Amino acid sequence: MRPVRILLAAAALLALTACSTEEDVTKLAPKETAAERAAGIPSAPTGDARDAYLDAIAAVDPQLVVDEQRAIDAGRNQCSSITDPKADSLAAQRFGTDARPLTDEQGKRLNAALRETLCP
Repeated sequence: MRPVRILLAAAALLALTACSTEEDVTKLAPKETAAERAAGIPSAPTGDARDAYLDAIAAVDPQLVVDEQRAIDAGRNQCSSITDPKADSLAAQRFGTDARPLTDEQGKRLNAALRETLCP
């Protein structure tokens, strides 16, 4: 009998936490965007801007856009570091992986693509 009560209590808690109005969600979104903007992180590109960004990144290495969301996240985060003296190395680290490391030269090309497409 006790496991049933626990499950019912858990279900009730989930139902309560899922209750939010659309207004609540829209109030949170601008704060997150404002915090990201303050950190130098632009909004995720959409439409033609998204296509242009992914094309520019693919020109450096087509494998970088196999996971499009990862490429977008890496680019948005790199925008916050684009003026850092080590920006080329940081881009290579952000976009590369252990299985597919990138060079600083590729990082330099990625930063150029970011300046043209994503970073303000």
